[in-house]
Amino acid sequence: MSADARPLRKTLLTIYRYLFSHYGPTGWWPGDTPFEIAVGAILTQNTAWNNVEKAIANLKARQLLLPGRILSCPDDILHEALRPSGYFRIKAVRLRAFCSFLEKTYQGDMTRMAKEPLEVLRQELLGIKGIGPETADDILLYACEKPIFVVDAYTRRILSRHALCPENTPYHELQELFQRHLPHQVELFKEFHGLIVFTGKDFCRRRPKCEACPLRPLLPK
Repeated sequence: MSADARPLRKTLLTIYRYLFSHYGPTGWWPGDTPFEIAVGAILTQNTAWNNVEKAIANLKARQLLLPGRILSCPDDILHEALRPSGYFRIKAVRLRAFCSFLEKTYQGDMTRMAKEPLEVLRQELLGIKGIGPETADDILLYACEKPIFVVDAYTRRILSRHALCPENTPYHELQELFQRHLPHQVELFKEFHGLIVFTGKDFCRRRPKCEACPLRPLLPK
């Protein structure tokens, strides 16, 4: 590791320690099965997580939380189940696209899918209509146990406010910042992302609540 890289690694790990000290283990990402986690990653686009939970509860109540059943479900029933997540018609199309990929490529088996090399699987997921980098990486990290860091709006906001990156840093550059300076450990990446999500929701909002934030001691002077 270069001399220039060491301070950034130390800073990122310090942020992690402050947040972990405040929150403890987050248990993020919630989901009973890898497929449920993948479904949640698709449904959480442009909505709050509590809305996703309602949609997933609807799928469970209708016994639809299987790729084959989602594919064979009539539109009106699937739309009604997904309605709480918002943009439910678009999300139904995206969810079916993922289920079709999973069925055709991996016989509907998330365990089989997770055995693919990270880079191969990432490109396959990005080839599914409606799945972008953040959604693909959510699935890779949380459902497939692959060591890839997930970047979201909270990540960019927190790091930019702490003068660690510009506000408009592209996704891949911000991801590379974590990938390059942290150990490639699945549990570390999961927990760090979860802590960032919690901090973004509780403190680093559009109008920040810096006074109570656990990262306040690290703000630029």
